[in-house]
Amino acid sequence: MNKTSKIVIALIAVLVIILGVVAARRAPRQSTVQTANAKEPVKIGFIGPLSGDAVNIGLNAKAAVGIAVDEVNQAGGINGRPLEVIYEDGQCSGQAASNAANKLMNVDKVSAILGGLCSSETMSFTAAANNAQQVVLSPCSSAPAITNAGDYIFRDYPSDSYAGKFAADYIYNTLGKKKTALLYVKSDWGEGIAKVFVDSYQKDGGQIVANEGYEQNSTDLRTQLTKIKAANPDMLYFVGYTEASIAGIKQAREIGLTVPMMGADAWDDATIWSKVGASGEGAMYAVIYAPMNDTFRAKMAAVVGNSEVTTCSPQAYDGLKILAQVMNQVGTDPTAIKNALYKVQYNNGVSGQSIAFDQNGDLVNASYVVKVVHNGQAVNKQ
Repeated sequence: MNKTSKIVIALIAVLVIILGVVAARRAPRQSTVQTANAKEPVKIGFIGPLSGDAVNIGLNAKAAVGIAVDEVNQAGGINGRPLEVIYEDGQCSGQAASNAANKLMNVDKVSAILGGLCSSETMSFTAAANNAQQVVLSPCSSAPAITNAGDYIFRDYPSDSYAGKFAADYIYNTLGKKKTALLYVKSDWGEGIAKVFVDSYQKDGGQIVANEGYEQNSTDLRTQLTKIKAANPDMLYFVGYTEASIAGIKQAREIGLTVPMMGADAWDDATIWSKVGASGEGAMYAVIYAPMNDTFRAKMAAVVGNSEVTTCSPQAYDGLKILAQVMNQVGTDPTAIKNALYKVQYNNGVSGQSIAFDQNGDLVNASYVVKVVHNGQAVNKQ
């Protein structure tokens, strides 16, 4: 064997030793990384109005989600991994919600988004989320357009196609009001429910004597209300979020518009009735029925400090539980989550006895109750 051959053999021997050492060192590190990943939290994003208009509804829903997270983690989390929710303030605004969704998807890398609450929040990011194959489950958005938002978009709250028709039928058939004025916020939610209401009410045989919209940030509705008063309606259907509703209810009575008022589900906010005082006496609104149990009510009271459970909070609680149920079955792959949601059957929830989604990701069944305000408190109408 010549000198060159000996050198080559020696180099090969050294290389084999080095590779062996590297492999030996790498093996335990890989195991440690895998173990760490198995214990890292599964992240879900939440988007809702944690400030601004509808803040009380947003904070109440956040409390409900927190309760659900605690229960999921006490039961073992997601296949042994803790569940973590990252809360973002959508401000009931499309721009704020879009920014929040972008952060949740691209920075936090969440497995799903629970939200938005306001329809304008949800509509602002559904296209981007669907294109990115990001699962979205809204517990509160009711704009009809969300039905066609994409395969990855779901909601466990009914479309305004239900709510607008229910209100129209109730006003025309139950209350016997044949001439109604409409006052609505110009948002995805307000415009969606207003269109369904008008179509349904006119089909019933009713007459829309005034149809007035206003910008979401407006708190002076006297111009619209004056036109409505001049139209001489026998009913006012008022679709508004918290701040404008407080102003509008007071201003209606101030100008002498004394006809009965009915609102939509956003009126299920005790802040409205505590601030309008006597002006709200007798006001009504329709809200989705939720068969909440005493345990859930008690847990909510312990967190929020009172007995109020606003609209969308039961759906937010169940929405979190549905996502956890599905991820425990199929893991965190977004396509697997999406496919499982279309087949899910969630029973004995606090927002409904049985929850399932149709081919558009919409809630299959919904029922409504009417509440009436007496002495500053909204109670179920008998």
